[in-house]
Parts: sequence; structure tokens; C-alpha cells
Amino acid sequence: MGDSQAWTAAPSAAEHARSVLAASWSCAVTAESGREEIVGAHTVAGNGRVTLDVPDDSSLLEAAICAPRGEPSAVLEFADAAPVPVRSRIRARLWIAGWFAPGDGERRLEFNATRVVLRRPSGAVVVDLDDFAGAAPDPLAMAEARLLTHLADSHPDAIERLTRLVEPETLHGAVRVQPLAVDRHGLTLRIERTRAHGDARLPFHAPADDVAQLTERMHVLLTQASAASCPRALQRQRTDSDG
Repeated sequence: MGDSQAWTAAPSAAEHARSVLAASWSCAVTAESGREEIVGAHTVAGNGRVTLDVPDDSSLLEAAICAPRGEPSAVLEFADAAPVPVRSRIRARLWIAGWFAPGDGERRLEFNATRVVLRRPSGAVVVDLDDFAGAAPDPLAMAEARLLTHLADSHPDAIERLTRLVEPETLHGAVRVQPLAVDRHGLTLRIERTRAHGDARLPFHAPADDVAQLTERMHVLLTQASAASCPRALQRQRTDSDG
């Protein structure tokens, strides 16, 4: 069971939705003909429009050809999974409802969106279609998995130091802390307890528009953490493990 979240300096719903879409390698398609998993076969245009390259035996092709006016009702689902192993690994889900139309090529289908819904830990939100089309993915979205994996695997000492910036009551009973997400506005830590978990958001002092700027923002956070006192909860945890 998760704790309530406190999100500050975070991407808008439209930006978050576009980031999920940009970073996703696969999607599930539910249409009148059934449900199919499409892996590594979708592309996203600058306005967020999704195009699928489907197998020859896909029922989606037949549905697009045979349906009245060529507009079968369908829903695309994209899951945003944390790249680092944590509890409740799915960070968000994105659903795009609409209809297919034949695209350029025999196996290509273009998806026309009529509704976009993003579900985050704070709840589900309907994303305005114009906002969705006009938004851009977070500039760190495509590098996030590599960045978080490197932080978790190679710099556990840095993660522990960053916990000094977390409210002590949030760390009470913590058994593990892992990096959950990063975007241009900040870093989110997943704080796991024996039977629960919660997240702590560490905002950057200014947005990071590329990896070089992210490196500088992280150095600022680590400098701030070094000047802070060590959380009592983690002090007790280390003392108990040492004994």
C-alpha cells in the first residue's frame, strides 16, 4: 500500500503523457477484433499521432479495411515502468482512444485520437487533445532509464546522501531507497518500508534541458545533501545492520 504523494515542480499532464508515449517500446491495442500486443512496431509523430506497423496476420488490418467508413473503435494502452526494480513498478498508464485509418504501406495503420487519459499515482486525468498535440516529451525521457540504472547500480552512496534532503518522518521505517524517476524538473526517490512505500520529490533549482545540465543539477542536490544532517531513521537502520 502506497503513501500519499507530494509532487512539486513536475511536468504537466500533457508533457507526462507525451514522455510516456515517447519512451514506450510496446503497447496493447484493444479493438472490436480483440486485444493485441504490439512490440517495437509503433512510431510517434511530432503532434503525438501514433502509427502502427502491424503483422500480416493481425486482426487490426482486417478491422481497418472492413469496418464501416474504415473507422474501428480502439484503445491504445502504454505502461510506464520504472527502470529500477521497485515496488509498484508501473509509474503511470496512458490510454489513447480513437480509431484506425489505413496509412502509407500495406501494414501501416494511423491512429486518430479522440480521448487521452493519463493515470498517475495522484489519480487519472483527461488530457486535452490540443495540449497533447502541442506538448513535447521531457528532454530526459529517452535517457531516463540509462540514467536511473547507472545511479542505482554505481552510486548507492549518492542515493543515501540524497535522503538527507527528505523529511525525516518520510524516512521513518525505511528499509530501501531507490531512484524512481527523473525529469527536467527533479528527481523522485521511492522509499520502501516493510509493508508500504512512498515517494519523495527532490526538485532541481532550475530545469535541466539535457544530460549535461542534469549532471550540474544533481551536483547541486548532492552538495546540499552533504551540508544536511544524516536522517535519524537511516542512522538507526545502519546501526541495527552493523550490530
